[in-house]
Amino acid sequence: MKRIVFALLVAGIAASTAMAQGGWSTDKAHSNVAFAVRHLVISEVVGNFKEWDVTVASKKDDWSDATVSAVIKTGSINTENERRDGHLKSDDFFNAEKFPEMKFVSTKFEKVGENKYKISGDLTIRNITKPVTFDAEILGTISDPRMGTRSGWKATTEINRFDFGLKWNMATEAGGLVAGDKVKITVNLELVKEST
Repeated sequence: MKRIVFALLVAGIAASTAMAQGGWSTDKAHSNVAFAVRHLVISEVVGNFKEWDVTVASKKDDWSDATVSAVIKTGSINTENERRDGHLKSDDFFNAEKFPEMKFVSTKFEKVGENKYKISGDLTIRNITKPVTFDAEILGTISDPRMGTRSGWKATTEINRFDFGLKWNMATEAGGLVAGDKVKITVNLELVKEST
């Protein structure tokens, strides 16, 4: 009955630098950082993080120069179960007191198809840094006189939690794991172009 996760996408560029490079802020009311983990092999438990910041910078219309960075507060994990969330914040998983943040910093932003991108970068959890790649899709961009220029994105990846020191587990009598080792991460972002 335990879950994990982390996140994804983004923050290491200062706000002033991001704006100079074509900064985008995140409309958090229409964005989320979510995850899913197998439970007892037969089902899937989902959750999210309530506190996170994403910075995206891009000047080009095709996003080929884009950079992404993110900071996620591990203590904000939410699976709609207080006892489980407390366990996830403990040293069995995130140790939110000692490691209050997870971070992602992009190293490559590559277009691979119509509205499809690969976003590669370094993910850090519990001071362990590993390369990960998100499969990203731009869902559309609009310009509205009242709401500004907005761009919608969805990015997904899968990681092995044991690679990042999220070590707790227990075997079932049938031999499977109570909490799966693979964590699916989904990031939905509605970006708003910063005015210059």
